[in-house]
Amino acid sequence: MMYVLSLLVLSCTSVYSQETFGVAYRPPQSAGGVHFSESFHSSTIEDSKWVTSKAKKKDDDDNEVKYDGLWVLEEPMEQKLPGDKGLVLKSRARLHAIAAPLDRVFHFHDQPLIVQYEVTFQKGIDCGGAYIKLLSHSNQLDLTQFHDTTPFSIMFGPDKCGEDDKLHFIFRHRNPVTGLYEEKHAKKPDVDLRDYYTDHKPHLYTLYLHPDNNYEILIDQSVVSKGSLLKDMTPPVTPPREIEDPADTRPDEWDDRIHIPDPTVQKPHDWDEDAPPQIPDPAAVRPPGWLAEEQPFIPDPDSEKPDDWEEEMDGEWEAPKIPNPACKDAVGCGKWTPPLVSNPAHKGKWKPPMIANPNYQGVWKARVIPNPGYFEDPHPFRMDPIGAVGLELWSLTPDLLFDNFLVCSEKSLADRWTAESWGQKKAAYDADAPGVVLKLFEATEKRPWLWGVYVFTVALPVVLIISFCWPDKRFGPPDQDYFYKKTDDPQLDDSVDPEEGSKSSAQGTKAMGSKDNNGIKTDDIKRPSKADLEVKDQVQSRRGRS
Repeated sequence: MMYVLSLLVLSCTSVYSQETFGVAYRPPQSAGGVHFSESFHSSTIEDSKWVTSKAKKKDDDDNEVKYDGLWVLEEPMEQKLPGDKGLVLKSRARLHAIAAPLDRVFHFHDQPLIVQYEVTFQKGIDCGGAYIKLLSHSNQLDLTQFHDTTPFSIMFGPDKCGEDDKLHFIFRHRNPVTGLYEEKHAKKPDVDLRDYYTDHKPHLYTLYLHPDNNYEILIDQSVVSKGSLLKDMTPPVTPPREIEDPADTRPDEWDDRIHIPDPTVQKPHDWDEDAPPQIPDPAAVRPPGWLAEEQPFIPDPDSEKPDDWEEEMDGEWEAPKIPNPACKDAVGCGKWTPPLVSNPAHKGKWKPPMIANPNYQGVWKARVIPNPGYFEDPHPFRMDPIGAVGLELWSLTPDLLFDNFLVCSEKSLADRWTAESWGQKKAAYDADAPGVVLKLFEATEKRPWLWGVYVFTVALPVVLIISFCWPDKRFGPPDQDYFYKKTDDPQLDDSVDPEEGSKSSAQGTKAMGSKDNNGIKTDDIKRPSKADLEVKDQVQSRRGRS
């Protein structure tokens, strides 16, 4: 009972906090030292630092814009902080592209890179991305022409399509030998990402990239993945020292068969490969009453050729078939064929037994040579500098909201920005969250087995309380009549009153077979046995000694 009451108190406390919690939105303040910060205080995109892409489709004579998806600055659909706005991807199943220049170019030297931003899947998401691209800095970088092949240094953020949930961290690494770039992908996080796409709440995505080549990926300030640029990327940054010789080919005479047919065994002369697996049963006979001369179906005698039937166009007319009435009560009609049985002479195609190949040479492998493209890059952290933040996305679900971008090097600045931005939202959502009881019920939607846990955890205390307050009489105190003896010492079943004893003695002298006032034969009344009388004498003697 106390367990249930405590749950109700927690639930009421949560409801009270929902009604009394009030939050006034305070825009986060970016301090000096950050490379980029954006919390979207402008009224329109045109008044902000963000630039929508005007890139055209390739091979298009009409010069049609490739990215025709709409971007707007607006408040969230579920507003917890009045006055707070974000960048919203509005168009369904359209390409979107928008970018903003960094306040200061980030160079990968001896300072870590910290990147974070918020995403709210306001309507969930079926298929689409919400990742960002940190565009490589160059004099040729034109954000109005930002498109899918614009060089980036890092791509980071969530992506989902169907049941495939991803959290990208990709960086472009320059091969020092060839000068070509190759994308390196971080391993997939081990945590379940589904709730982040379906709970319609803002989530904070953070990337820490350190000069020692280590990285950390966080969601809502909790680490979900970490590793090393040198050890945990696919394909690896450092190529193998040796590779298979691409010019080496397998010799024609190379024999890699482990087993071969035994050449010394011949097919037996009586082996019939053409014998069918089944034959008509030679012992079967036609059942009596089988009407071999009758057909199962006959032309309908009542059917007539339609008046508009043209044999030149429609062919020769035939009456529709109906079941033969003569076969209604017969065992069968028409041609009788015996049932099929397994053919004892069937052996199938003959194959010689297999033996170990005496000429087996093993699995052929190309020879290994030193990798001409081998190199060592001990500092993959030193990527191309970053000049802009870009969003180049397609989504089947609209109304993806982005907010509170930050690019910096100092963790203290990132922590303060987080507390003033995402921290505000988290407090507002926590205050408006359902009570404990409602959360417990909501959890059963995804995990029905929790009902068993709830029933056990609630029912067990109730049963214990009832057992304590209303105990079973069989386990009562020893001074009660219903108390069962707990020792092996002989005891009386009931205390004997002297008057009652004399009455019992008098009644015991009644004739056998007589009846009492209730019509019950005295013969049926159980009399004390000799053992009971001995126990009684022992108890009385002990009482006399005491």
